[in-house]
Amino acid sequence: MSARDRNRARLAFILAIAVGGCRIESRAPADGTDTIPDIATQVKRMLERSAEAWNRGDLEGFMADYLRAPTTTYVGSSGLVVGWEAIHARYAPLFEAGATRDSLRFEGISARLLGQEHALATARFVLHRGGQVTGRGPFTLVLRRTEDEWKIVHDQSASDPPDEEASSE
Repeated sequence: MSARDRNRARLAFILAIAVGGCRIESRAPADGTDTIPDIATQVKRMLERSAEAWNRGDLEGFMADYLRAPTTTYVGSSGLVVGWEAIHARYAPLFEAGATRDSLRFEGISARLLGQEHALATARFVLHRGGQVTGRGPFTLVLRRTEDEWKIVHDQSASDPPDEEASSE
């Protein structure tokens, strides 16, 4: 291979990396219409419904936002949980009669599209009882657009380390 051919190959390689690393973002049409309503608003509404279901002890309502599929995943302190049924089983003991389940709310909800079919959301969960915060932490959701709504396909949640100053509201 000649020096000229090597230089061309290097240039082609560099261009391939540069083009491959570029991100294409979709923009709203010039007429101001948008085929996907504001994702942050939709995710906020979804999480509000989820917290309401949690707080009234409605496991099915809480799980309704997860895609009912064997590929839906959850990662938390207990590790990886694969499949809607397994995630449901993970939460079920918290919803049994007589179980202690703290109230839930979400803060700092942010979401962005990852194309037309997927979105990424981040926020913080706060568990509280009697004016005391009992748990909190960040989470990330990967959502998939179904025919008429967004569904969680991956949920990764983490708990903040214990902090005595953050234990009361």
